[in-house]
Amino acid sequence: MAAEFELHAEVRADLGKGASRRLRLQADLVPAIIYGAGKDPQSLSIPHKDLVKATENEAFFSHILTIDVAGDKQNAIVKDLQRHPSKSRILHADFQRIMLDQAISVEVPFHFLNEESCVGVKTGGGQISHNMTQITVSCLPGDLPEYIEVDLLTLELGQALHMSQIDLPEGVTIPALAQGADYDQVVVSVNVNKRAEAEKAAESAGDADEAPASED
Repeated sequence: MAAEFELHAEVRADLGKGASRRLRLQADLVPAIIYGAGKDPQSLSIPHKDLVKATENEAFFSHILTIDVAGDKQNAIVKDLQRHPSKSRILHADFQRIMLDQAISVEVPFHFLNEESCVGVKTGGGQISHNMTQITVSCLPGDLPEYIEVDLLTLELGQALHMSQIDLPEGVTIPALAQGADYDQVVVSVNVNKRAEAEKAAESAGDADEAPASED
């Protein structure tokens, strides 16, 4: 069952850096803004604990959210979260309203399957390299996936999967691919395990050193 997220927010009338600082320190609220869908932007405040709890679920970042603004429920997606550089603290949140009949662009995470049983790892001794962990997709809100599965089972040593080779759910596209083949980036690859190769070479060198010298 897909996760559902609803955040309760209040309209924020007191604006500016000083007001935002007071919200965070005195009321434990996160300043936020919601915009889009042909409506005026609204400055909001959201309880920090509620936002932190929601972000603990990976699906929060690739899901249609409900933002309850003093009883007015609006559909939106997360566009940006500003975090404190050293503290576990969310400083600001940006939400974009969505319309169910208009396509949206959202970053969706990859879920990699069969990494340990991948041919290139299991029989080739290679190691998986994740060049990308998420990707920007475009689709109607109702088609938005929480994640995209990438099956590595048959990937062999030295092979790579590009964005164009990823199986996408129906109705979902990758906008970058429309810009041409140069934008078809590698998502994941199976490379030679250099550490294992180095250890093997060192062992071989050690065995050679320990071998008895031949008699004349």
